[in-house]
Amino acid sequence: MAGADQSTDPGRDCPLCPRLVALREANRAAEPAWHNAPVPSWGPRGAALLVLGMAPGQRGANRTGRPFTGDYAGRLLYATLLKQGLAEGGYEERPDDGLVLTGCRVTNAVRCVPPANLPQPVETRTCNRFLQAELAAMPALKVVLALGTLAHGALLRAVGLPVSRHRFAHGAAYALPDGLVLADSYHVSRYNTSTKLLTPEMFEAVVAEAKRIAYGASE
Repeated sequence: MAGADQSTDPGRDCPLCPRLVALREANRAAEPAWHNAPVPSWGPRGAALLVLGMAPGQRGANRTGRPFTGDYAGRLLYATLLKQGLAEGGYEERPDDGLVLTGCRVTNAVRCVPPANLPQPVETRTCNRFLQAELAAMPALKVVLALGTLAHGALLRAVGLPVSRHRFAHGAAYALPDGLVLADSYHVSRYNTSTKLLTPEMFEAVVAEAKRIAYGASE
């Protein structure tokens, strides 16, 4: 995908996770027009806020090549980022829709689509090197908004803390080393929103608070 950051993103044919490689090859054979590769991070590297998801969706980011684009989860995510002034344009579920992230960057803890949309722990650990590189390459980063428990744990691992140090809790914010803050939200998945575990109002409140911490009350 154009604009990929080679220093922080896996190569198109990253060989590190055999199970994910096998699915990638099967997807390329079945849907050759899809992205079918590790999905690069998206948004300005100079942002103070990083939104961290779990992994690309089979028919979402794995198809389009842009995080949270083309599946249900992206609707709430990008609508909220637009409402909070962290993005400009409009979201139409395709990478050429003109949407631009202005105040945040978006990435995933695991960059390749996993079978059944669920990474195995070894895959999350293996891909953590790219999250570590992502954090190091964002000089103004102040807040990481983790969507779900897997992203929460991946961020703690990336900064060298045991996963048991901070318990995932929607709406929680934890001070980490070097002035970084970990903010938690339930994932913006179809299941969570359809069951009302996460409502648009709940998510907007978390994003607004993450923005406040990252940029200050005047932003």
